[in-house]
Amino acid sequence: GKPVTWTAVEGATVDDGVIHIRKRRHTVRFSGVSERPSVSLNRGFSAPITLSVQQKADDQFFLAAHDSDPFSRWQAFNTLLTDALIAAFRQILGGKEPVFAGRLAELAGRIGGDEALEPAYRALALALPGESDIARDIGKGIDPDAIFAAREALARIIAETNRDAFSALYDSLADNGPFSPDAASAGRRALRNILLDYLSLLPEGAALAARHFNAATNMTDRAAALAVLAHRHSGTAEAEQALAAFEARYRGDALVLDKWFQIQAGVPGARTVDKVRALMQHPAFSIANPNRVRSLIGTFSSANQTGFHRPDGEGYRLFAETVLEVEKRNPQVAARLATALRSWRSLEPGRQAKAKQALLDMAKVENLSADLRDIVERTLA
Repeated sequence: GKPVTWTAVEGATVDDGVIHIRKRRHTVRFSGVSERPSVSLNRGFSAPITLSVQQKADDQFFLAAHDSDPFSRWQAFNTLLTDALIAAFRQILGGKEPVFAGRLAELAGRIGGDEALEPAYRALALALPGESDIARDIGKGIDPDAIFAAREALARIIAETNRDAFSALYDSLADNGPFSPDAASAGRRALRNILLDYLSLLPEGAALAARHFNAATNMTDRAAALAVLAHRHSGTAEAEQALAAFEARYRGDALVLDKWFQIQAGVPGARTVDKVRALMQHPAFSIANPNRVRSLIGTFSSANQTGFHRPDGEGYRLFAETVLEVEKRNPQVAARLATALRSWRSLEPGRQAKAKQALLDMAKVENLSADLRDIVERTLA
């Protein structure tokens, strides 16, 4: 777990830890290295580059546990999580139960409980790669339901493996004093809320999230608990009561109510299409209000992979109808919304055909604004 020293290097110039690449091909040899190292690259996020690295899983686990560079350590752990989720995605498509290495969940617990790391860093490290990020790495033949199932399975394994440690850490992070916006306090709240998300997957998780919601003294904690209840325990009494209480408390605050719409638009699953249609009839929703449209329709189409990409295409139909309705009032907002379908070719064939049809339906509308037509035609091209 310590940096390895070297005495000389050939093949490229190395200054202050930076390898200067000046030719199409370099072979860089370090001498004076007394033991096999695990290579830590791009330390400090030193350059805006994409690295393709063939590295053994053992090295990635070692770096994720020991690297002295925070970015490189995060990168190693995030790569392990991403690789595990892609493998699980393929197992699910093959009709198998996803299997994860036990040491991956143990490593998550080790990072989460490492008091030498700032709470904000631990919160970031424990956040699983997003569904859209995983889809981008897979590249083609995307089934959002399988990605979601893989991600949920890994989250559950991490929660079950670290049940006691996460529960104790969650309790220790409770802050009964007055709210403070400073960075240290914000980091503690972020870590406690990511732990709540994991613990909510365990038995009594809904009750824990409801207590968190009711005890919250600030918007960060209250909104985080509401999202956990709505996304993890949709339809339960705890979730419905929290949604109703949040709406009643903030119905006069437009920006906070946007958050209420946004949380519901992000609820995973096929039923969210119908929920979004219902919310469009809510007295507080207006198709002429760009912020309200973005909070509901924008979130649904860009951040809800399973709802938007419902296999029967209903999510695309709702989306196309709404974009065309918005376009009558605000072509720029409509054009921005339409970019949600820019990656339609990466979907599996069934969804791909339905997404293309939604784009074609928009393209054939007469007198379409230049803004929206440009996005739709370029997306189809």
